[in-house]
Amino acid sequence: MVSRTAPTIPLEPPPRSLASDNAAGAHPAVLEAVVAANTGHALAYGEDAHTARCEEQFSDLFGRDVVTRLTFNGTGANVAAFASMMGALRGPHHAIVCSSWAHANSDEAGAPERVLSTKLIDIPSDDAKLTTGHLLELASLQGSPHHAQPGIVSLTQPTELGTLYSADEVAALCDRAHEMGLLVHLDGARIANATAALGGTREALRSFTTAAGVDVLSFGGTKNGLLGADAVVFLNTDVAMGSEYVRKQVTQLSSKMRYLAAQFTAVLTDDLWIDLGARANARARELHDRVTTIPGVDAGQPPAVNSIYPLLAPEMIAPLQAWSFFWDWDPSRHQVRWMTSWDTTPEDVATFAAGVAAVAEG
Repeated sequence: MVSRTAPTIPLEPPPRSLASDNAAGAHPAVLEAVVAANTGHALAYGEDAHTARCEEQFSDLFGRDVVTRLTFNGTGANVAAFASMMGALRGPHHAIVCSSWAHANSDEAGAPERVLSTKLIDIPSDDAKLTTGHLLELASLQGSPHHAQPGIVSLTQPTELGTLYSADEVAALCDRAHEMGLLVHLDGARIANATAALGGTREALRSFTTAAGVDVLSFGGTKNGLLGADAVVFLNTDVAMGSEYVRKQVTQLSSKMRYLAAQFTAVLTDDLWIDLGARANARARELHDRVTTIPGVDAGQPPAVNSIYPLLAPEMIAPLQAWSFFWDWDPSRHQVRWMTSWDTTPEDVATFAAGVAAVAEG
């Protein structure tokens, strides 16, 4: 029986937050790379050796020539990607199809709609994933002058609910989208976590991107050990035409590009980026295992990536948040979110789990 009194947790707070992977600091290799890039002068706006090397690394990562446009953040990467794809579609009448859970729909303050004056067709989905059936349902809109025309399908990998598309699922969606004349965007703000979960290799990454038929990828770095940098990677280079101008128009062209490039170079070297994603995923699984048997906690299914969405006895939430803050997820169900990061340690997990147990015991 869970106590209804507010307990005092007899533990120091964990040194690292489980509120979000955005709360984590930068990896030491990233900081060192930025310091190294700070030596001397370099031409602005990407006309420098650091950016050239970074772009070569992305082509090497995907095993083919790709066009990479570095950006400041994930929302900027998505908007720059969508804007370039709209240009390739040759018409402002196109809409972006996504899950209602998609970050572009629910957490970007309407940025794609405001900046691009386009429509998001958000499709309800219990697991935050789109299906080929969803796309088929949109066929009735095609050709009607009364409806914005579906033009871009945006998938999130992993989703905002921590679920994953398999490589086969992405391929099926790409096939269907291309048959319908649509382009496919993949929002990979946490692509390191997805790659680690689906095999942990470059081949795994390629299986659900280039091999599956994705046209454009938002490649996340900020949530995975970078100070602040993301990238738009045009896997279908035909879609990249004009993207260098679009990036400037949507305010994502950095004058001192070398600092963004250096951050990516640090984590792309020896695939450190995959290792960092794997660390976060492993800590989430450990946390799930530790809290599963604690009274008052319904931990749900083991996490696929680095986020857990447990249901807690309502009286447990406020004391735990006061001790070590985390976000509510669905207050109507007393559901919260715990998210591990690249720098979450086994000791952090053990201490947090002990705090949960202390609150449960009262």
